Amino acid sequence: MAWEQEEWVPLTGLGREVAAGQISSIDEVLISGRPIKEPQIVDYFLTDLEDEVLDINMVQRMTDSGRRVKFRCVVVVGNKNGYIGFGQAKDNQVGTAIAKAIGNAKTNLIKVKRGCGSWECGCGMEHSIPMEVSGKSGSVRVTLKPAPQGIGLVTGDIGKKVLELAGIKDVWSFTSGHTRTTINYAKATFDALKETNRIRTVRGAE
Repeated sequence: MAWEQEEWVPLTGLGREVAAGQISSIDEVLISGRPIKEPQIVDYFLTDLEDEVLDINMVQRMTDSGRRVKFRCVVVVGNKNGYIGFGQAKDNQVGTAIAKAIGNAKTNLIKVKRGCGSWECGCGMEHSIPMEVSGKSGSVRVTLKPAPQGIGLVTGDIGKKVLELAGIKDVWSFTSGHTRTTINYAKATFDALKETNRIRTVRGAE
């Protein structure tokens, strides 16, 4: 369900700068700290994004006119090479809810800092994460720890889908809380990956 770039008419200043070629990469967009309000901005730079629907739930509420039913979708997008986005949306139609969630995930894109922080490995490759990070959503807390090559993704199915789309191949995961709640499990894993961006590498004097 990709947005068609040829039909894109930018509505924001950031979008117009991207379309005009004044911004050269998605990294430049993310580093600027400016909010991404148009999913087409992400599509412009990342043509290899994949999306994964993690959950679809029917939600109901009573109104004066009767019972209203909507579908809530939880989606992650990523290119399996360091970029991941998380989004959710509601709509009367499943297809529309999914499309909205994908758009929201793109506007919520982050870059994941990868590395080899495991003392058991030390290969220097970007197959894991540089250091231990944690994320929380609702009652769910997810802690990710660097793992050596070959360990794989030691986590639940939802966590695996998020980590795979982010480009993480090896990691230890520890969870607490109601991990059966898909939306919180996925969001906590996403928030843990977001924490990798707080890492600053200090180089010694040469």
